[in-house]
Amino acid sequence: MIVDQAVYRDGKRQPCADLSDELSRLADVPDGFLWIGLKDPTDDEFDLVKDELGLHPLAVEDAVKGNQRTKMEVYDGSLFVVLKPLRYFEETSQVETGEVMLFVGKHFVVTVRRGEASPLSEVRRRLEANSEHLTYGPAAVLHAVMDDVVDQYGAIDQEIAKDLEQMEESVFAGNVEVEEAALGEGKPQGVPARRRGGEDARRIYLLKREVLEVRRAVVPLKDAMLRLHAQETPNVPEEARPFFRDVADHLLRVSDHIESYDRLLSDILSAHLTRVSVQQNDDMRRISAWAAIGVAATLIAGIYGMNFRHMPELHWTLGYPMALGLMVLVSAVLYRQFKKSGWL
Repeated sequence: MIVDQAVYRDGKRQPCADLSDELSRLADVPDGFLWIGLKDPTDDEFDLVKDELGLHPLAVEDAVKGNQRTKMEVYDGSLFVVLKPLRYFEETSQVETGEVMLFVGKHFVVTVRRGEASPLSEVRRRLEANSEHLTYGPAAVLHAVMDDVVDQYGAIDQEIAKDLEQMEESVFAGNVEVEEAALGEGKPQGVPARRRGGEDARRIYLLKREVLEVRRAVVPLKDAMLRLHAQETPNVPEEARPFFRDVADHLLRVSDHIESYDRLLSDILSAHLTRVSVQQNDDMRRISAWAAIGVAATLIAGIYGMNFRHMPELHWTLGYPMALGLMVLVSAVLYRQFKKSGWL
């Protein structure tokens, strides 16, 4: 549906009549432009806009299909930009990805929004309050939308950093507990850590997926931002380029952080798997030690209980106490040796 449409002349909003008539009148206004906002448009609504504005069919095809990669393309002197706004849910620590597409011409801007991740009403309100910025024409809208999306990336970057810090504390605190239990420094707290191991692995995997989701949105945008502030781009005046350079600086900082988060999560996952492997080895040693103690007693009982012609218990009253004592003695010696070696 068409969420909003308006004409901007001299930095002031004016009502929009017929699109063809408005474009004809704007041809003589250097900084005048038309801004049409669409959300999940129907084919009929989009057909009306594309015919009136002469949008390139390849760009229209991408906008209709949606689910595009972040990019910027130039078609017949107009820009087609795809952005991936993100929304962070504090309750679940999950990231939702939306989609915003912009058609930027000499005297028009069309924003197509899909999903709920990035409403543009607040962007339009802030931009209309800054009439001086609106004099840059359609480039002002492109900058405002990009700046809002990159600001969202920065906020999500901070949230992921907090989640990552908690993840590190959880995983490496488990390592400390196991080491203290092995050294006998207090109560053996390794058992709760083992129970937490499966939950830690699940959380690491989910956080790694969220980092990948942010990475898919952030990294491809760097090329577009570089072109906007460092190269001559249609419908972006020279005096507007410093604004895009500022957005590019923020984007590069977020991109560097996300790349480091991905590497750090891989290291944390490796450390977690190593801790789980060490715990499993400790468990196997304990099981083996107790099995050896049980086998020694069973061996004595099995040999002593064989059906010989002259059985000791029939001719010697201390036969059974001797066998039981030997079992206890061998078990005690084995227990002491295993305890001394750290297996128990």
